[in-house]
Amino acid sequence: MDRTVLVTGAASGMGQSVARRFAAGGWQVLAVDRDAAALAEGAREVGESFIPLAADVTDRAGLQQGLIGALGTASLRAVVNAAGVYPPTRLDDFTEELYRRIFDVNVLGTLNVTAVTTPLLAAAGGGAVVNFASVDAFAVSPGQLLYSASKAAVVSLTKSLAIELAPDNITVNAVAPGWVDTPGNAATGRMADVAQNIPLRRVARPEEIADWVWALVHGGYVTGESLVIAGGSVMR
Repeated sequence: MDRTVLVTGAASGMGQSVARRFAAGGWQVLAVDRDAAALAEGAREVGESFIPLAADVTDRAGLQQGLIGALGTASLRAVVNAAGVYPPTRLDDFTEELYRRIFDVNVLGTLNVTAVTTPLLAAAGGGAVVNFASVDAFAVSPGQLLYSASKAAVVSLTKSLAIELAPDNITVNAVAPGWVDTPGNAATGRMADVAQNIPLRRVARPEEIADWVWALVHGGYVTGESLVIAGGSVMR
């Protein structure tokens, strides 16, 4: 198959929806996540186009080694950095350990994956990188001190990488979702109330986020942008 996309965080939530969207669109998907069991289940459900790779995005050397073995002779054309963590933090309760966890996954993980994959994209003649930011990068929420900061960093990295990788015909963009109907958000019990404050009066479906990722991968003249997908709750 001549079109392969690497998707991190592919075992659940929005990452899983992105992986399945590309598989349905005829792409081979290299699905990366720490949860090997959930990846195996995804492979059973999606089929042979879904290649599981159990790896930790914070481990650059391990990620590179696993990527070489899993990719084989396939041509990598797109990368989606969807892995992320969002534990609540405030100034009076954050710890250094929690700080490092959030920034290691959300920021360093994005950098690690991009660093090990862009040589492959360049070798294939170019491609696309799509990062996952958040509306919290633009309109912060109470209790998301470090998460908001990490996603603001992703927005900035997206711009810098767009400039750096443009000579290799690689576009770099980000999606910045608001509230999305994922298991993690559903567990908060807040989605019904939150929806009342969104102009469109609902939260997003994961598949809607995946459709925008698909569009950014296929749009060759957009780079350095962060697309807010929040039903009108955040406008720029």
